[in-house]
Amino acid sequence: MFGAIEAGGTKFVCAVGTGPDDLKLTEFPTTSPRATTASAIDFLREQSNGKLKAVGIGSFGPVDLRLNSSTFGYITSTPKSGWQNYDFAGAIRTALRVPVGFDTDVNAAALGEARWGAAQSLSDFLYLTIGTGIGGGAVVNGRVLHGLLHPEMGHIRIPHDFNRDPYAGSCPFHGDCLEGLASGPAMQQRWSVPPEDLPANHPAWVLEAHYLALGLANWVCTLSPRCILVGGGVMRQAWLFEMIREDLARLLNGYVRAKELMENLNQYVIPPRLGNRSGIIGALVLAEHADQKQQELAASLPTSK
Repeated sequence: MFGAIEAGGTKFVCAVGTGPDDLKLTEFPTTSPRATTASAIDFLREQSNGKLKAVGIGSFGPVDLRLNSSTFGYITSTPKSGWQNYDFAGAIRTALRVPVGFDTDVNAAALGEARWGAAQSLSDFLYLTIGTGIGGGAVVNGRVLHGLLHPEMGHIRIPHDFNRDPYAGSCPFHGDCLEGLASGPAMQQRWSVPPEDLPANHPAWVLEAHYLALGLANWVCTLSPRCILVGGGVMRQAWLFEMIREDLARLLNGYVRAKELMENLNQYVIPPRLGNRSGIIGALVLAEHADQKQQELAASLPTSK
């Protein structure tokens, strides 16, 4: 039995189970680090009867994923008040005394889709979430891409035509990066209405599709994914997918000669199969990986005679 935590800036989702079919789930608002973490720990203890093998955490970030770092498992430079430089993984490990797998929420979601979702047969794909923030996880040759820290796909710079869109952007670090222009809060600030309340024919969606297509075009040309999964609250408008595909085709202009891009864009840019459960289910995969590493470590130790 594994524990899973999907830590978002707005809410936490916690689960106990082994896969999508046997999950015991709960969710609650993200408040202070101490109170929110305590609620997660209480739930995992109660639902597992103290029999957890490991816990996986998919967290909002930025986070420190460097195993040799003194701050591994920390949430670092987040703009969310109170959570900066918080030893998240350490707090869970200390309280529950089990191995802890730790990664970004979008990397966890990518792992969930790779195991049980729309990317089961793919070695190279992207998972993106468009909601309160914008984030992305890349799977390359079957492995989640980390690198120096982890990709921050929401903070790429894209062309911003101030005549067309005079909005300065919402990102406290970069202003008009992709997240600053196309996240849910950016849309609400620009139009003074939550995205879900905007009608389908509102000019907001033409602009949103354009910004997201610009992001996708960059990743198509740099990471060459075999598929792009796009989830999150903003993408609950199903018709937005077709607008993004049309703009992406125009931006690429036939340069990348792949059938998936030339003929099958409706199967290339798609929603995640697991819906809003991709992240919490992927956190189970992180827990499983942490348990496997613990077993491998134990097996490598010399046995006493």
